[in-house]
Amino acid sequence: MGLVDNVERGLEKLVTSVFRGSGSSDVKPVEIASRLRNEMDVKSLGLSQGRTLAPNSFTVRLSADDFARARQWGPTLAEELCTVALKHAKSQQYTLQGAVHVSFHKDPELKSGHFAIDADTVRDSESAAPAAPPAPAAPARQPSQLQPVLDVNGQRYALNADSIVLGRSGDADILIDDPGVSRRHLEVVREAGSVWAVDLGSTNGSYVNGQRVAGREELFDGSIIAMGRTRITFRLLPQRSGGRP
Repeated sequence: MGLVDNVERGLEKLVTSVFRGSGSSDVKPVEIASRLRNEMDVKSLGLSQGRTLAPNSFTVRLSADDFARARQWGPTLAEELCTVALKHAKSQQYTLQGAVHVSFHKDPELKSGHFAIDADTVRDSESAAPAAPPAPAAPARQPSQLQPVLDVNGQRYALNADSIVLGRSGDADILIDDPGVSRRHLEVVREAGSVWAVDLGSTNGSYVNGQRVAGREELFDGSIIAMGRTRITFRLLPQRSGGRP
């Protein structure tokens, strides 16, 4: 595997692909997805300018009948709901403290057709196994299983080295064809479980989420890097089979 893999766009499944054909349930998966996004918005917390913390752990409580149907949907649904959360976090530029978890639990107090979602912010180190096995849940997305990638001008690059250089030079790991970009403009560094953007003394500077990089700036899922006229999205995606995101 090279330093940078050019990964085809659109590898993430559409949520509707798993929701289609589940109309027999009183609770529709699309309704759960909509409520999940709303819970992220309602419980988001502004930490500083350009940085908002959102929940990353979700428990979907269902009536006994709907809980039984959720088992038929299987873990694929929970995995797709994790994707919903990650996409929404990206679109809103939310910061997530840890892995995204979605699980289903039976709530005897709920009537058929009604459901609730408990949304919490949980660090990976604080996650604990439930006392009793829940309904099928998406596998926890641990940092070691997340692949950092860059979306650049319609191309997706998986970062497979601790240091990747972006710039106009043919020697750069990722070539940026932009007259406002220096030959060696920016370095993306993986260090101690974090990923950083490091400006390499560029002429026009580098920006992360609108803030000029003074030395280095930590990158989070959904961070936007600006250099010249080029906008780059940093993502953390779950690795699929073969180690590709």
